[in-house]
Order: sequence, then structure tokens, then C-alpha cells
Amino acid sequence: MDTLRPFPTLPTTPREFGFYVDGKWQGGRPLFDRASPGHGVPVTRIPKCTTDDLNAAVTAARTAFEDRRWAGLSGAARASVLLRAAEILKRRRAEIAYWETLENGKPISQAMGEIDHSIACFEIGAGAARMLHGDSYNSLGDNLFGMVLREPIGVVGLITPWNFPFLILCERVPFILASGCTLVVKPSEVTSATTLLLAEVLEEAGLPAGVYNVVTGSGRTIGQALTEHPDVDMLSFTGSTAVGRSCVHAAADSNFKKLGLELGGKNPIIVFADADLDDAADAAAFGISFNTGQCCVSSSRLIVERSVAAKFEALVAAKMAKIRVGDPLDPNTQVGAITTTAQNDVILGYIAKGQAEGATLVTGGIVKDLGHGQYIEPTLFSGVTPNMSIATDEIFGPVLCSMPFDTIEEAIALANDTVYGLAASLWTKNIDKALTVTRRVRAGRFWVNCIMAGGPEMPLGGFKQSGWGREAGTYGVEEYTQIKSVHIETGKRDHWIA
Repeated sequence: MDTLRPFPTLPTTPREFGFYVDGKWQGGRPLFDRASPGHGVPVTRIPKCTTDDLNAAVTAARTAFEDRRWAGLSGAARASVLLRAAEILKRRRAEIAYWETLENGKPISQAMGEIDHSIACFEIGAGAARMLHGDSYNSLGDNLFGMVLREPIGVVGLITPWNFPFLILCERVPFILASGCTLVVKPSEVTSATTLLLAEVLEEAGLPAGVYNVVTGSGRTIGQALTEHPDVDMLSFTGSTAVGRSCVHAAADSNFKKLGLELGGKNPIIVFADADLDDAADAAAFGISFNTGQCCVSSSRLIVERSVAAKFEALVAAKMAKIRVGDPLDPNTQVGAITTTAQNDVILGYIAKGQAEGATLVTGGIVKDLGHGQYIEPTLFSGVTPNMSIATDEIFGPVLCSMPFDTIEEAIALANDTVYGLAASLWTKNIDKALTVTRRVRAGRFWVNCIMAGGPEMPLGGFKQSGWGREAGTYGVEEYTQIKSVHIETGKRDHWIA
């Protein structure tokens, strides 16, 4: 299934999945029916696993790590498995995108692009597996030689969110595997299908049993148990800052496991009057509408130079009005459905709150009625002040808040006026402004005259309450390793005792 018809049909019955532990598919658990947010009909049935299932998965991952069936292989051998996985993903690209779209509600064209990015992650991970290395110190004198070994940290628990179920999974799994670690993955209960499909891909690619395990279920039960598990050496969590904070407490109360956290964002897009305003307006509309704004790095705060603010807001509003909101299975759709009913209510609540706080609704802010599913049109507010909740809170929806500035210092202050620090975008033709703002805005990812650009070669992560650590690229592999200092005496030791 490597191509899709213009309008793929919905499944006639929900597809039933098992969970995956120690290289075997498991069943016999109660099932959770997941309805497509774009169509309102059940599309998948996912197991509600127990903590016993989670414990079995951790045991399988621990056994696979300790017997070195994966960690003991050469980097070249691990790279071969990752490259085979990339080739299988190319073959199954359309199939995986289809199930991603059904469970998540994102446009099928976007899902296809995310599979392409995921393939690149496996290819980059394969290269990183071959390049991972330590260091040596030949500066300790003739009688002592020093080495620094970089070793896999062990069993990694991976908790992924519902907004990018496959993309975020693949921005981590290849790099974790490249390091030699083993995994237990807990996907969001509403978007589990593609995480389970990756188990099929990795098994076919030759990954040894027990190295990749998937246990499905609720965050409160399975996610919490994984976070607290004393035999998990590191936890990677992507999601809200509030849940990330609870992960910190749980890790400290269990075994002081290392944490990798990619959390919330309230990201600025800063536009100077000298920018190409049409390009910047297109980027602003895209940046808040991509994945229906359910994106940690979406640019939700428009900080625009006052002299062009009215003109620029009109440009953005005109762009938003042309965005095609519709059926996620239509390849012409640009904005699909809101993934969960709860999130749909949150977004609509903030739109109402923005109006109540005195902001001006320029465009959008309404539900698009397609007769099925849950859809919100891209929304722009002007007249926003920094103290408004729509300016401070992560809405996680297609809502853009515009605030003017007069000086470069004011632009920097507005950009940094948030507890978050995940991403930022800057638009100017002046290199001095570009370098000054880039250096002073606190964000883990920064785009100049572009937005959401880049690939898996570059590290991902945030400042402040947007997270700890880095994912992807060589930094992402090193994140899942630990350092061992080795000292080798090469001459006769001077005795301490005469």
C-alpha cells in the first residue's frame, strides 16, 4: 500500500490491535474504541493494558539490555537494522499515514510528510550509531592513560503524545536504539496504532526481541507506572509542562532516573517592519495552523513592529481566510480536525476568554460545520496585551495573538515574557537585528526568515519550563548514554606504604 486514492475510504470495522512485549503480540485485554476525530466513527480498538503488562515489558527490556543482544553489537550492525527499518517505512508510508490521520485528525498530506521525516530520522540514527564514540587523554603523564567511554544508559521508558504520535516517536526511537538502549513505549491511548505498527516494522528489520516493547493504556495507569518504575534507567516524556513536572517528582521518588522532557511552548514570531511582509504573513498563518495549532513549536504569539502592525494583521487574516479546513482524508485539506473532544472544548474556551478579556477577534474563532467531526477555523486576535490569558497560556490550538512593539529591546522583552522557551521565529532583512535577537531570545529552536524548518540532524529541545535535554541528531544519541572515565596505569605504581 504505497499510494493512496484521493479520498481513501474509512474502514468498515475498527482495526483491532494487540500490544507488543518481548517480540510477541499479546492480547486478551479489554479494548478501547478510538473514533476518528474527523469523521466521528470508530476506527481502531486498542488494548487497555495492566501494570502487570508494563512490568513484563520492563523485564523484557531489562533482560535484552543485560544480555547485550543489542548493546553488544557493533555500531555498524545496529545501523544496518535502522536502515532496513527506513526502507520498510518507505514501503509502508501510505499505510502508516492513513492510520495516523484516522486516529489523530491531521490532514493526510501532512501525515505523509511526517512519515518522510520519520524515515530520515532512521537514516540519521543509523549514521549516528556508527559515529558514536568516546575520547582519550594522553596528557596524564607517561605512566597513566585515560579513556572516556560512552555507554548506553540502559532501559528507556518513552511516553509519546497524541499530537504527533509517529513523528515524535521516530524523533526518539532511532537515536535511542543507536545508543544501544532498549525501550518500553507508552503511546497516547487515543493515538496508539502507528506506535504498534512500528513494532511490525522493527521486527521485520531484524531488531532482536525485547529491545522495543509497546504497552498501551491510560497515562494515569500505564504512564504513571512507567515513570515510577525502579528498573527504568531513563524516561523520555513529551507533553504538557504540568505532566512533565509530575514526572520529575515521580523520578525523584523512585530511582532518580534520568529525564528527557520536551514540554509546552508559547512561541513568539517576531516581525520587523523591514521584513518581507508577505512571506512573514504566510509563515505566521502556517505556523499557527499546522497540525491545527496542536503543536508545541507553533508560533502562537505574533510580536510585530507597530508601524506595520495593522497592515500585517490584515495580511495574516487574508491568508487565514484561504486556508482549506476539511476532511483529513482529502489530500487538498490544510487543516484537519481537533484530535480530542476535550481539547476542542479548551480551544473554544480560550477563544471566548480572549473576547471577554477585550482582545479583538479579527478572523476565525468559529466551528466549521462539516456534518461530522470537530473543526475550528484558524483564529487571529489583535489588541492583545501580555497579561491576557490568551497571551500567556498554551492554548494548543489554531489561535494567534498579535501584540505590537516599538523598539528591538521591547520585542526581545515581549518574546521572553513567558515561562516557556521552546521555539521562536524572527523576520527581518537586517543582519544586526537578526543576530541580536537570536542571541537574546531564550528558545531551544530559533528560525530566522523561516519557520518549523530543519531536519533530524539538528537537536530538539527547550529552555526554561519547556523541558530538559535534547533529542535527535548526535546530541540525541548522546542523551541516552552515560560517561565512564577509565584510567590505565602503564608503569610501576609508586607505593604508598613503605
